[in-house]
Amino acid sequence: MQFQQHEAAFRRAARRQSRRDFLSRLGAGMGVIGLAGLLDQTRAFGSPVAASPLLPKAPHFAQRAKHVIQLFMPGGPSQVDTFDYKPLLAKHAGERPESVNRKTLRNTKNGLMPSPFAFKQYGQTSKWVSDIFPHVGGCVDDISFIHSMHTDIPEHAGAMMMMNVGALQPNRPSMGAWLVYGLGTENQNLPGFVAMSPRAQPRCTLANWGNAFLPGAYAGSYVNIAEMKPDAVMRDLKNTNLSTPEQRRQIDLLAQLNQKHLARLERDQDLEAGIAAMEMAFRMQFSVPEVFDISKETQATRDLYGDSEFAKGCLLSRRLIEQGVRVVQLSLSIDGYDIAWDTGHENIVDGHAKLAKACDQGIAALIHDLKARGLFDDTLLVWGGEFGRAPTSEGAKGRDHDHYGYTNWLAGGGVKRGCSHGATDEFGCSAVEDRVHVHDFHATILHLMGLDHEKLTYRYSGRDYRLTDVSGKVIEGVLA
Repeated sequence: MQFQQHEAAFRRAARRQSRRDFLSRLGAGMGVIGLAGLLDQTRAFGSPVAASPLLPKAPHFAQRAKHVIQLFMPGGPSQVDTFDYKPLLAKHAGERPESVNRKTLRNTKNGLMPSPFAFKQYGQTSKWVSDIFPHVGGCVDDISFIHSMHTDIPEHAGAMMMMNVGALQPNRPSMGAWLVYGLGTENQNLPGFVAMSPRAQPRCTLANWGNAFLPGAYAGSYVNIAEMKPDAVMRDLKNTNLSTPEQRRQIDLLAQLNQKHLARLERDQDLEAGIAAMEMAFRMQFSVPEVFDISKETQATRDLYGDSEFAKGCLLSRRLIEQGVRVVQLSLSIDGYDIAWDTGHENIVDGHAKLAKACDQGIAALIHDLKARGLFDDTLLVWGGEFGRAPTSEGAKGRDHDHYGYTNWLAGGGVKRGCSHGATDEFGCSAVEDRVHVHDFHATILHLMGLDHEKLTYRYSGRDYRLTDVSGKVIEGVLA
């Protein structure tokens, strides 16, 4: 009888409002549709349902790390001005060596340009690091630098897709979505994959954290961290029209009705995702403000990270993985520019120095904080952009794109510490030793997370897809 009364009330209410109004009143706005899939193991009224797709899953083999924090540097940071020291650039300044001429760098006229920054050696490994990264320099004994990265094209959108989805077009699942598909997540009240940036989303926007043809449960959830208000970091999170008990009753009723419909259909991925989105929207009202409230951290911890927006993102990254989120992607943007490091075209001196200052302290603090809390060995840190920059000049102070050889680095669970893997030529133009393609990079990340990149597949449109397409090999030289 009670259920019939609720159902009658539901039908009367539905006649008085549009579908959009109804979803808005339920608190399941567009900002949380991408969070579909994080369901309780049982639904309203105690009726059993299929297990949530985000429940933790067994890896293929023993994991070296359980979480990933990707520190994404869109725009192409210059390897020869950060972590790949090339003193011969000064000796041959202005020259155009044959090894450079052989490469189809877009600017083919100008000669070699020395780095405007001083380099010094850090740590027990005596690693050369630019003076724009002094804090990260102090962490080199915990980092595995890969100096022989290369990718397919020197164009931002395509190269960013290659780095984040393993393909040149935005029609494949992101790396984070693959990881959550393969492993699930450890907190059913938060997304399995969170993407963050201050002010500007990286170019290609949601494709960088999207699910493409994977079920919607595995998509990343985007957060703009420019305004650090715990109750406003995600849109449409709070329901201002209904109390919590009223929301719970409406969600329970709608879940009951949808379950009856689902039973008739036997299986409907879209309907299951819709049910999940509403359930998740309700639970996140309480979990999201808590984890995004950095005022709960001590002043000493906040001082460790610093005041930049990216540094606060680093602190949030630690808080998220501490609460069981599987993957965090934190992109650097500054002054609302979506490919921040591309300021290197005009002015390496001012542009790179400003960007490094925005992220250097926060990155080092994240490493120190993870170690202090016993999380470093369970967390894989991934740093890098979509490609590097040429050792030749572009104009008076800038450098053009270079996809032939650049530097990324890994740190944390399962990674060899104090390591420099591979090498570019004497001028930093091309990878020449132990070359590492982006597919190899992805294969290694999956391996450290306990996943075989050749076995982590999804059948779509008549074929099995994977993050590494039909290539990729694990970089054995960076494994501890």
